[in-house]
Amino acid sequence: MTALQFFKYQGTGNDFIMMDNRDGNIQLTLAQIQRLCDRKFGIGSDGLILIETTPKADFHMNFFNPDGSKSFCGNGSRCAVRFAQQLGIVGNEGRFLAIDGLHNFKSDNEAVHIHMRDVENAQMSNGHYIINTGSPHYIIYVEDVAQLDIVSQGRAIRYNDTFKAEGINVNFVQETAEGLKIRTYERGVEDETLSCGTGVTAAALSYHMRHPEASELTVNARGGQLFVKWNYIDKRYTDIYLCGPAERVFEGKIYV
Repeated sequence: MTALQFFKYQGTGNDFIMMDNRDGNIQLTLAQIQRLCDRKFGIGSDGLILIETTPKADFHMNFFNPDGSKSFCGNGSRCAVRFAQQLGIVGNEGRFLAIDGLHNFKSDNEAVHIHMRDVENAQMSNGHYIINTGSPHYIIYVEDVAQLDIVSQGRAIRYNDTFKAEGINVNFVQETAEGLKIRTYERGVEDETLSCGTGVTAAALSYHMRHPEASELTVNARGGQLFVKWNYIDKRYTDIYLCGPAERVFEGKIYV
């Protein structure tokens, strides 16, 4: 068996396994990724991130969902930046490569600010919203997010005939005087998570579709508070930033 050094990070309750793979020696199978993310038999996490080298940016964030699939992850990106800072790869500003392309970032002691991909073709369907912010999201406005059975209701949408092939994240949001409250069912995790960065971003943009005067918003997930700002020009969302905390929780070694 091989011992792997890992670090655990969390961003508003979304937790991730981090590994330094700049030498390219970590080659994990699908079964190993699933085992490492398992909360009973592994480390446990909402995803696994390998920090790797790329000529296109300061680092490559190679992200895996707990089921082994790949996608972009907003909260994972902020944690990856903090880990890259720990490794001495970057300072307070830089650029990383993810599955959906290049992302700039800047950070301070309180938060990491991730420049998200531009968004166009945000849709409304049956009074609900479908917005891709690096990962696809289905957004439903409700009166009280606290009263919902997120897993059963989210799973019913994620696995319906329209979305089951590709999968979709399902976000239930509630308007408040301070902004939005959100709860998310995540594909790949196939459960509710305490926070979802791409979901928070999608929810903020859906809020703009309802309130065109808005250009920034505070969103409260179960795991903490995030902030989103954007520009809207010619039916296109640009200069989108997802801002929030990310911190190291613990480190260790695990045998695979």
